[in-house]
Amino acid sequence: MGKFVISKRKNGEFQFNLKASNGQVILVSEGYTTKSNCENGIESVRTNSQTDSRFERKTSTNGKFYFNLKASNGQIIGSSEMYESEASRENGIKSVATNAKDAEIDDQSA
Repeated sequence: MGKFVISKRKNGEFQFNLKASNGQVILVSEGYTTKSNCENGIESVRTNSQTDSRFERKTSTNGKFYFNLKASNGQIIGSSEMYESEASRENGIKSVATNAKDAEIDDQSA
């Protein structure tokens, strides 16, 4: 089962990482000014990751593949790592969809 890990950045913002059951980070959030907003972001990932069209598939300038998960308003909620192939990116998307819905929350921001 996956896990959302909430942490605090050096600038005081909160962020979360979604980790797969093997501990690998599969989605990184934007920065949030409050923990409450960060927790809302997690709920948004749970909801939006179940709709394939919310995953924006991208290719970086160096030819690597990645994706952004967007909310219904078009705002980016999280981004993936860089992948070597389109197939790996698709596996990453599937992993987010599978892990996000039942992932526990591990708050390490204190």
